[in-house]
Amino acid sequence: MNIALGGSRVLITGATGIVGRRIIQAFAAEGARLYLTGQEAASDVGEVAMARGAAEAQYFCADLSDTDEILKLSRAVEQYWGGVDVLVNNAGLYPMQALLSMTVESWDHVLGINLRTPFLLTKEVARMMIDNKIKGSIVNISSGAAFRAKVGHGHYSTSKAGLEMLSKSFALELAPFGIRVNTVVPGFAPGSVESALPPEYTKKMIETIPLGRTSGDMDAPAAILFLASPMASFITGTTVVVDGGRSAGILSEADREHLMPL
Repeated sequence: MNIALGGSRVLITGATGIVGRRIIQAFAAEGARLYLTGQEAASDVGEVAMARGAAEAQYFCADLSDTDEILKLSRAVEQYWGGVDVLVNNAGLYPMQALLSMTVESWDHVLGINLRTPFLLTKEVARMMIDNKIKGSIVNISSGAAFRAKVGHGHYSTSKAGLEMLSKSFALELAPFGIRVNTVVPGFAPGSVESALPPEYTKKMIETIPLGRTSGDMDAPAAILFLASPMASFITGTTVVVDGGRSAGILSEADREHLMPL
């Protein structure tokens, strides 16, 4: 993309997941310096990032449900780099459980990772940016579930709705320091080898997407790169939805036929 991110110091959470790896590949291809974190004790994401063109890649194993671990991570990054140019809050949980059978522990765990963690890490990273006079960018990964309830995902939807408002609140309070905060909503993807979705389900979902396809590997990461870059220097407090138009409305087969040129 060549959007002036070469050499930028980028901290990415949820590095070992499917979405995290795609985000890493996108920043690596720009020549960024990466500090990656995940729960796996050993991970190959650093090596993969270097192979994809990253200027540097460090991996830090951390349980982000633990406040002390978050503080250790932020201190480690600060000691290593002295500051961060970009933070991508990508780590998240997406379990399925009906609200009436949900335990307080399950609720707290999902809200902890999906909302409390970005709050604490953004706070720590923003402090670093302010102390070092860095006009940085923070990008939070949200979801369409923030705007539309879904059975079995009440805790997830609530956490992402909260993340939307948290992002706007941080955007307002950090704007005087030149720090931008935005969110990206990835669109529907057909899963992966590890978590494949039934072809019938994917087909039905595609029928609801105006652009007629699922999200590609780099669709959401491209939006994240843009928001992280100097090209988006006047954008803060906003949400970029990368869903092929699905959030705008459903384009049925009958609608498509009606819109065919005469």
